[in-house]
Amino acid sequence: MIPVLLIAIPLLAGLIGFGLKDTAARGWSLFASLITLVVSLAGLALPEGSKLLAVNMEWLSGLNSRFALSMDGLAQILCLLTALSFPVIFIATWGEQYKKARNFFGLMLLSEAGLIGVFLASDALLFYFFWELALVPFYFLASQWGGEKRIAATFKFFVYTFLGSLMMLVAIIYISQHTRDHSFSIASFYGARGMISGGEQTWLFWLMFVAFAIKMPMFPFHTWQPDTYEQATPAVTMVLSGVMVKMGLYGVLRWLAPVLSIGTYMWGDTVSALCITGMIYASLVAIRQDDLKRLVAYSSIAHVGLMCVAIFATTDIGMQGVIIQLFNHGVNIIGLWIVVYLIEKQFHTRKISELGGLAQKAPVLTTMLVILAFANIALPLTNSFIGEFLMFSGIYSSKVTQYNVVFVVAAATTIFLAAVYMLNMVQRVFYGPANALTEKALDIRWNEKFILGLIVVLVVWVGVYPEPLMHLTRSAAESLLSKMYFKP
Repeated sequence: MIPVLLIAIPLLAGLIGFGLKDTAARGWSLFASLITLVVSLAGLALPEGSKLLAVNMEWLSGLNSRFALSMDGLAQILCLLTALSFPVIFIATWGEQYKKARNFFGLMLLSEAGLIGVFLASDALLFYFFWELALVPFYFLASQWGGEKRIAATFKFFVYTFLGSLMMLVAIIYISQHTRDHSFSIASFYGARGMISGGEQTWLFWLMFVAFAIKMPMFPFHTWQPDTYEQATPAVTMVLSGVMVKMGLYGVLRWLAPVLSIGTYMWGDTVSALCITGMIYASLVAIRQDDLKRLVAYSSIAHVGLMCVAIFATTDIGMQGVIIQLFNHGVNIIGLWIVVYLIEKQFHTRKISELGGLAQKAPVLTTMLVILAFANIALPLTNSFIGEFLMFSGIYSSKVTQYNVVFVVAAATTIFLAAVYMLNMVQRVFYGPANALTEKALDIRWNEKFILGLIVVLVVWVGVYPEPLMHLTRSAAESLLSKMYFKP
């Protein structure tokens, strides 16, 4: 029941929103997203295994595919992130004006329904259906609302994601034909791994991994991200960075590593090396950025790379750290995007070199950014610390790779680099002398203080008391790990 409501509420609300007046669409979307959040929290309150957390109905009987949804710890975490993100984004960008606002907000709600469906689907064909449902609205959102170069950026985004989706579909169909019952159920997919040879798993692995890597995005499949983030409207950028990139990592966790365990073992070191390369590359590029949006975009690439390395380390604590960090990174990155949006809205620039001295004029905004910057570099007592500590511990203790020490040292280097570009950004934007552009700066409004304050409280609360997240993710990590490890 709960999974159906989580999808149906934003889906129906989005369809209704297309028929509303522009002036009513914003309030309607906020209301629908808040109801979705309440339902998500209700799902967290139910014990794991409750009948209310699973649905299995007839769907495409001719293809042996069912409308199957399930809500374990991993799905609960990501559904909560999605349900929390949309009302936060709507409130933070409340003053933003859109042409044909009803279409904008209708598409936003449809994307929310698709994202939640991705995280709940326990049928591979249904997973693919929601994958596309989540992506299609973004093509319109990015192309119709945004900067002057949005068409070119959206075209690049479309080409990357279309090719990735096509590769994933080919792999899904092939695997389904090698299940015992020729179905798309996740249980049948897990059972098919012993029926697919190592050679077959190699090319299937890369088909699915590239599809998921495009979404993360991971080096060298990342080039669409900075351009799209730069040109999209702030609300769309927040969803893309905070939630949509989690689709790729979720796909690896749920549908790649457990299903193609031989391929995962064979190519784990190669993927980890690509991730480490991407982390260092993105961190170095971020250091050189003068544009706030592009700096945050490259920062996200580095953080996602660490999560991917921890997945292929195949350890229980590493896996738990990944699941925790999926949520924490989403919260932190949305907070950073809100700060960037508020700066650009007031000063009409994102260039770090044109800013400075905001600390005296906007002390509340400064405080919020400093805490979010500390969280982004995983400082103790912030939410990211526990997740990254578990991931580093998992990588170091990994038994499936002989390069664990090398991976840890390289990943730790990127944490140092993150401290360099984040603290340098804080110093240049908020401290030092004010200039002609910033000397009349104003602090943020009440709705902006409320939303950023909520994010900061969540950052500190999880950093000080991470046990609820630890408890929620422990069994999910163990369950995934039991299916992943395979040594030929």
